[in-house]
Amino acid sequence: WISLEEAFTKVQASPKKVLIDVYTDWCGWCKVMDQKTFTDPEVVKYVNEHYYAVKFNAESKKDVKIGTTLYKFDASNRVHEAAVALLQGKMSYPSIVYLDEKFSMIQPVPGYMEAKPFHQVITFIGGNHHLSEKFDSYKAGTYSSKYAKK
Repeated sequence: WISLEEAFTKVQASPKKVLIDVYTDWCGWCKVMDQKTFTDPEVVKYVNEHYYAVKFNAESKKDVKIGTTLYKFDASNRVHEAAVALLQGKMSYPSIVYLDEKFSMIQPVPGYMEAKPFHQVITFIGGNHHLSEKFDSYKAGTYSSKYAKK
């Protein structure tokens, strides 16, 4: 896992998609995802090959600078401005945010996911299938025929 700023720097030098785990310290499902989903060998392998993986605490007090934009902790709402931007104002934890090779939004995906459905999503986006087909058809066709079922 790297920081948001490190991912932004790495994308400039060597373009790759970015996967951002937006979490909070008090979120129980975030902890379950850490223990079960993010430790799955198939998930780890695919993420390491196709993404820069970022963990971002939505309640972090540390300023974050992405390019020329400075994001700060919003004390009145008890949330970081970067988290609000990444989640498009729909604050739900855990949420995984997917960015393309230019650090532009593909899509935030809210909610806990077990390893197999999560693997389906990361391969759908990581393999650029999201550009040409709907997730349901990918799941029913390309994914099931291309990858071994666990």
